[in-house]
Amino acid sequence: MVSTVYGYKTVTTIICSSLRNIVNKPELHIMTLENKKELTSVQREELIKALKTRFEKNKNRHVEVEWVKVQAKLEQQTGEEKLWSLNEMERTGGEPDVVDQDKTTGEFIFYDCSAESPKGRRSICYDREALESRKEFKPENNALDMATSMGIELLTEEQYRELQKLGNFDTKTSSWVKTPSEIRKLGGAIFCDRRYNHVFVYHNGAESYYGVRGFRGSIRV
Repeated sequence: MVSTVYGYKTVTTIICSSLRNIVNKPELHIMTLENKKELTSVQREELIKALKTRFEKNKNRHVEVEWVKVQAKLEQQTGEEKLWSLNEMERTGGEPDVVDQDKTTGEFIFYDCSAESPKGRRSICYDREALESRKEFKPENNALDMATSMGIELLTEEQYRELQKLGNFDTKTSSWVKTPSEIRKLGGAIFCDRRYNHVFVYHNGAESYYGVRGFRGSIRV
């Protein structure tokens, strides 16, 4: 075994150099974060327990689906990424629940089913282009980047309307939905809510953000 003794200044230089590499090369920082997309055994157990409780309390959302099959599918996720994403949905207030099953692939489809737009994803504009276009009073994040980092997809307008058939959502808040490219190219983005027992679709500049607007996402497991 060969041992090497470094002086204090040399060690300090090495540490500072490593930190500079992370700052100057953000992709290294992103890779570090992505490598942590896994849950502890306790987190995994708590997540599945929370999903089961919600599933059983809201059977109208998944009449033809059996929890035992959902749980089996969840426990088969050895890669952890899907469970990590579901946990991120849970952690940010989305209250994910099963809303359908793809009969072709067998995948279970989860949507954010919180009564109001998830609390941990509000006050954000639509996408990075919109965020960078603001000269001042920038929000901390944007919907598309957040969804990507969580490993989920924004609901489309059609999916949002399907969700609203399962209950009353966003009666006090609103949620960004995936915006058609022809609208986004002109600077706009769309969002939805429920008022007067009716689902409305609106538009805003993609750079706008409000304390009562977040986004809802979906994931297949």
